[in-house]
Amino acid sequence: MLPDRSPDAFEQVSAVADAVLYEGYLLYPYRRSSAKNRVRWQFGVLFPRDWVEADGPVVPGVSGSADSWYQQTECLLRIRQPGSASVRVRIRHLQMQRKQMEETRDGRQHAVESLRTPDGTTHLTFAEAVPRECEVEVPLDELLQGGRTVPVVAPAGVDVEPLPGAGRVVRHRDEVRADTTVIAERLSDDLCRLRVRTTNTGPAPDRRTARDEALRRALIATHTLIGGDGVEFVSLTDPPTDLRSLARSCRNEFTFPVLGGGDGHVLLSAPIILPDHPQVAPESPGDLHDAAEIDEILTLRTMLLTDEEKREARATDPRAAAILDRVDTMPQEVFERLHGAVRSLAPAAAVSRTPGAAAPVPSAPAHAPGAAAPAASAPGTA
Repeated sequence: MLPDRSPDAFEQVSAVADAVLYEGYLLYPYRRSSAKNRVRWQFGVLFPRDWVEADGPVVPGVSGSADSWYQQTECLLRIRQPGSASVRVRIRHLQMQRKQMEETRDGRQHAVESLRTPDGTTHLTFAEAVPRECEVEVPLDELLQGGRTVPVVAPAGVDVEPLPGAGRVVRHRDEVRADTTVIAERLSDDLCRLRVRTTNTGPAPDRRTARDEALRRALIATHTLIGGDGVEFVSLTDPPTDLRSLARSCRNEFTFPVLGGGDGHVLLSAPIILPDHPQVAPESPGDLHDAAEIDEILTLRTMLLTDEEKREARATDPRAAAILDRVDTMPQEVFERLHGAVRSLAPAAAVSRTPGAAAPVPSAPAHAPGAAAPAASAPGTA
C-alpha cells in the first residue's frame, strides 16, 4: 500500500522550507546599520534575464548562491500507479517590499529615514519581504505528453499605515512575474525524469540599476516543493545502484532536490545544499535567519546587545523584534538545550586487557554535543 500523500504532505518539510525562505533575510546583530545587512538575499534570487546577464551569461551550478534568471530541478520519478498518477508542484519565494517612513510637516508627507512617534517608538525605512507561493497539480500522463506552463505572479501594491502624531509608513511592492514549466520524460515503463523550471519573465530594469533596486523585480529565496499521488522519488545523493547513471545525468541548476519527510514521497529543491530528509533541530527555539552561526552562540550574542542596539534592531524589522522578544524571554531550560545533544552513540566494543594494563581511551561520540545532527540540519538549526 502506498503512503498517504494528501494535500498536507508538504507539511512534512514546512519547517525546513521556511528556514530556506528566510535564510539571510536579516543577519546578526539585526540592525539596519550593520554592514552584514547592507547586502542581503544571497540565495535563490531570480532577476529579469536582461539585467542579470548585462555583463555576460550566468554560469550554471547546483548552488543557488549566484544570481540567475532561472532555476531548474530535474529528478527521477517511479510510477507506482500508471494512468492515474499526478504530480503536485509548489513554488515559493519572497517578494521585496520597500518600507518607507514619511513624516507629516506643513500638511504634507516627506520621505525620511527615521521617524519617532509620540510614545517614543522609532521606525526606520528598510526593505522587507512578503512570502509568496504558487501551486499546480497535473496528471503525470499530461506531463509525459508535453508538460504544462503556469504563471507565477506576485502583484504590485501599496499599503499605507498611519502613525498618529508623526506621519505614516508606506509599503511599496513592484510586480514580480515568472513562468514555471513542468514536464516529464519517460525512461522506462515505471520510471521517468521530471523537470521543473522557473524563469523570471518580468521586465528588466535598466542595466545600470543597482542590485538593491533590481531586487524589487526578483523572486528571492526561490525553492520548490514537489509531491504527488501514485509516484515515488529517487534520491539523487544516494540513488540505487541501477539508477546511478541516470541520477548523474539529471541537470540541476541553481538548486538541488533532496528527499523530504519520513517516507521520501516529498521532494524539496532548494538553493542551499541539504542532505536527504533534512530536519530543523528540535532544540532550536526559532529561526535566527543565519545558518552560518550556531544557535547557542548567536543567542548569547543577541542577549548581549546593548539597549541602544536592541532599539535599532526593533525599529529595523518586525522579524528582528520577534527574535529579540524570544531571546529576552527564553526560559533557562530552553537555553540549556541549545548546548547540544547526542544524536547517536555507537556501542563500545568489548575490550579485554591484562591486569595492570592502561585503560583504553574512550572514542568520541559519533555526534559531538553542540553540533548539528548528521544529515539532519537545515538553515536555522542548532
